[in-house]
Amino acid sequence: MPSIHVYIWPGRSKDAKAQIIKGITNVFTDLKIPANAVEVIIHEVPKENWGSGGEQACDKFKNIP
Repeated sequence: MPSIHVYIWPGRSKDAKAQIIKGITNVFTDLKIPANAVEVIIHEVPKENWGSGGEQACDKFKNIP
């Protein structure tokens, strides 16, 4: 059973998360893996806990929601 972990910044709507889950599941069903065997776990990580290039995302990506 594939278990896919998706790490995103907080702020996505319930509908957006549903689209992420459905889209990722579709990738696996296209590979003939049954949808009920696919798990998608969304982890919301605050920007201050996410680093990129030596900077906190809250500083580096100030203009991105």
